[in-house]
Amino acid sequence: MHLAIIPDGNRRWAKKEGFLSENGHKAGADNMKKIIFSAWDAGVTDLTIWGLSLSNVKNRSKKEIFFLYKIFSDCFSELVSSEQVKGRQVKIKFLGEWKKYFPDNLVSLLSSVEKETSFNEGANLTFMLAYSGKEEMISAINLLIKDNEGKIGEKELKRHLMTNGMPPVDLVIRTGGEPHWSDGFMMWDVADAHFYFTEVLWPDFSKEELLKAIRRFNKTERRFGK
Repeated sequence: MHLAIIPDGNRRWAKKEGFLSENGHKAGADNMKKIIFSAWDAGVTDLTIWGLSLSNVKNRSKKEIFFLYKIFSDCFSELVSSEQVKGRQVKIKFLGEWKKYFPDNLVSLLSSVEKETSFNEGANLTFMLAYSGKEEMISAINLLIKDNEGKIGEKELKRHLMTNGMPPVDLVIRTGGEPHWSDGFMMWDVADAHFYFTEVLWPDFSKEELLKAIRRFNKTERRFGK
């Protein structure tokens, strides 16, 4: 099962609790690790999490973005060294334009995490960082034009996406109570996915909420147009 998560609501959670937005991001990062481990326990083999959109990088304050960089550094360092990742032989990947926008020390860290886990053949864990689904699609189309492959089908387009090699998304969970899509998130790969929107803000999204979403998905008949 390929599960994609849009973890929305960190800043609203912080405001509700009377904290600074930074506290919300930290609470969200702490919860993310719990949910990752719970997803694996529930049988999820491919887990994709939207960590930071390209528009976030460009439009939010430098103070907030650099705080997020610090959180990423701490979080991914902990993940790659965790017994859960090692025991499950998890392959970790980062997709998006992070190499272009992130500071050198963070780029170096993420590159080393990818390299260290690249030969693992257990679960797949992917983070979308400085990512835009619209930019991903534009890039794929430009690559197709450059390669001049003639007739373009689904396989040819998929091969030029950042997500090449990843299976289609089965279920998307978006937290935070705002049931909309953002920046074309994985627009090709969610074409046949089921969507689960919840009012729960991301720092409060629990293992029980995760299992409720997965159980609802498992009870749903997937017709694929039939």
